[in-house]
Amino acid sequence: MSKIYNYSAFYVNEPFSESSLGAHATEDFCFYNMLKAWKGSDSSFPFRNAHDTTYNVRDNSNWELTLKPRLRERLRNSKNIILFLSKNTSNSQALREEIDYGINTLGLPVIVIYTDLKAKEDLLTNDKNELNNRVSNLWNKLPVFRDSKSKVPVLHIPLNKDVIRSSLNNSDFTVGSGKKTGDYYYKN
Repeated sequence: MSKIYNYSAFYVNEPFSESSLGAHATEDFCFYNMLKAWKGSDSSFPFRNAHDTTYNVRDNSNWELTLKPRLRERLRNSKNIILFLSKNTSNSQALREEIDYGINTLGLPVIVIYTDLKAKEDLLTNDKNELNNRVSNLWNKLPVFRDSKSKVPVLHIPLNKDVIRSSLNNSDFTVGSGKKTGDYYYKN
């Protein structure tokens, strides 16, 4: 399978079940569903869902025998990771595995969507020359991301449909693009 998919990484309460109300009440999962809805209503929206490449798992599935291998298979089919990061994100086992395997083993670039921020300027310091503390403080919610992100190109963006569309169309943030590692953001 070619690497044409976007792997969405988001926090949900564990144990996870997509069919339970609990998953849909987890804010980060709702933003993932928003991407799916945008794609559903507009086939030109550039989101290719890696989670659709394997069959669904049940919340009572064994972590080592079923869940972890399924996550890894989906990541291997992916060209990048879309990480939803918010004040509600928590350092769950699944999220740690997704980010660790995706970055440290596969070298997948990451597009981080900060769901609490709505404009490009919300991510930057007043002089617009670097990411602000509000952004960098969120990295502490997911230490494996904070400690590994320097190994791949990372694009930091707000929750804005037009910016997300542009970012998903940006071939610099796909595996094998040759983009230098580091933090990237849009200044205007």
